Amino acid sequence: MSWGLINAMGHVGIQTTKLEESVFDATQILGLRETERTSDAVYLAAGNVHHELVYVESDVDGVDSFGLVAVNGDALRTIRRRVEDEGFKIVSEKPRGAGIEDGFSFVGPEGFVFEIYIGMQEDKASQLSFGPDRYGHFNFHPRDVGGMMRFLQRVLDFRLSDVIGDDYAYFMRCNPDHHGIALVRGKGTLHHHAWQTQSIADLGKLGDRLNKLGRELIWGPVRHGAGNNIAAYFVEPSGNVIELYTDLEQIYDPNRPPVVWGEDENWYNMWSNYRPMDFRTHGLAPANPAP
Repeated sequence: MSWGLINAMGHVGIQTTKLEESVFDATQILGLRETERTSDAVYLAAGNVHHELVYVESDVDGVDSFGLVAVNGDALRTIRRRVEDEGFKIVSEKPRGAGIEDGFSFVGPEGFVFEIYIGMQEDKASQLSFGPDRYGHFNFHPRDVGGMMRFLQRVLDFRLSDVIGDDYAYFMRCNPDHHGIALVRGKGTLHHHAWQTQSIADLGKLGDRLNKLGRELIWGPVRHGAGNNIAAYFVEPSGNVIELYTDLEQIYDPNRPPVVWGEDENWYNMWSNYRPMDFRTHGLAPANPAP
């Protein structure tokens, strides 16, 4: 179900200097499965699709791309025209990786690459593991958070779910999930990609797996106010953060007005006022920023 040109969050692509360590975290800690491996990339998924996360071997740690699924071919072409009208640079007129039928990529605001596509291959898991159900959203910290919000509205038809403060943060949706993209004013970095699971017990088990490896959660479990989800976070080898969450608010009214919070209100932790001071210091800049 969607109300615009994009109907699903597709994937996150990350360039990493520690490919095998990143794949270990994704498969052995988060619980994804490897679906394909090429000479320089590893494709991973939780759901029955070819990929929802891609690690690209690189000499830098950074964001490779954000993948978004268009409703159909007409929507894909409409977005392509909007991108052209906005003057954004097209970096590929065809899918950049494996497992996608049709799509294109462009450099959006602040150097982040967006890949818009249709027709991802199906890849059914042979058996269920301990991992999440699916990829859900990403959170990043643009310098011009208002400009990024308006770009997502104007070009990709995202809608506002929550507004935080005076041009401080925006939570935006492309389907009933409260947010597919969260924006918090910052230094121009991706902060985390997030994965939906069925129970808060799965968040506890994530903490147990990290503990066995001598590692730790950096925050959570915590109940957010914006989105209502229960979440836990850890840092992957690239320096980016991974979130596992459950119980995210669902919004079925396409015209529901956004919930408005004050910046100093407790929109981030409904169970206490605690928020780690270094939580937002993690993250990744675009790997290949536009000149």
